[in-house]
Amino acid sequence: MMNVIYNSDSYYVVEYPAQHAYELVDKRAARGTFFQGDVADKFVQSMQNAVAEEASAEHIDEFLENFDILLNVPVVYH
Repeated sequence: MMNVIYNSDSYYVVEYPAQHAYELVDKRAARGTFFQGDVADKFVQSMQNAVAEEASAEHIDEFLENFDILLNVPVVYH
């Protein structure tokens, strides 16, 4: 099972509860990454903090831009 927890024109974030993991994808660059375990915990806590600061899509997208260096897996659609 998966849960889309954020979706904008630029990014989406998917939670995979059974794997204790999150996937972050930059739609514009068609690249993503997968966070699991402690890293996933830190990522989602940081994202929750960003939402608490300001819940606008622009602010959350700015926050997610900080992870662009980690987005090294090409997204391939079948």
